[in-house]
Amino acid sequence: MDQFKKAAAEAAVTQVKDGMIVGLGTGSTAAYAVEALGKRVRAGLRIQGIPTSEHTAKQASTVGITLTTLAEQTHVDITIDGADEVELGTLNLIKGHGGALLREKIVASASTRLVIIVDESKLVDRLGSHFAVPVEVVPFGWQTVAKKLEALGARVSLRTTDGFSTFVTDSEHYILDCNFGPIAAPAALNDELNRIVGLVEHGLFLEMTSEVFVGGPGGVRTLTAAPR
Repeated sequence: MDQFKKAAAEAAVTQVKDGMIVGLGTGSTAAYAVEALGKRVRAGLRIQGIPTSEHTAKQASTVGITLTTLAEQTHVDITIDGADEVELGTLNLIKGHGGALLREKIVASASTRLVIIVDESKLVDRLGSHFAVPVEVVPFGWQTVAKKLEALGARVSLRTTDGFSTFVTDSEHYILDCNFGPIAAPAALNDELNRIVGLVEHGLFLEMTSEVFVGGPGGVRTLTAAPR
């Protein structure tokens, strides 16, 4: 699938124009976009990037992208990022298996356009078909949050790095991976999750996507969201 991800990333970065403020996603697919943007920068493209993780910041600096922050910018023209699942029709997303969902959602929410890049295996009829919903929580009392998530019907597991060490995000939070199975009503679940005290953010990205570039054996195709 890597060649399909790379093709989708290279197609997506053609949307970036000179002078733009660009949100830079996190994860293996987003890394292809950062690499492709670096090539364009070295060829003369002038942009500033807002990374969504320390890992992306390091990669972007290495390939020559000038970095900025949301404290210094009043808007983000476009964010390019990957996704774990893309729901056909709505283009709603599950994101966060790269461990940066909080910063990704902050940058996406500040963006005029959110462009997603995936290989076609990430397309689903219903969110939750293949992936759990990552939930970022404060370390204090995370067990209480986990019990509330279980009460909503989730199978909850604390994310670890090697099976033993707890994964810690760049913002020093934990992640609970919550398997709800196929989600019939994402908006209702979104509201329920937002009510839980101690839950910082979750990986349901609803009504945020502008376009999805999908790589597959037949090339790259573009999906746009149905009218809302």
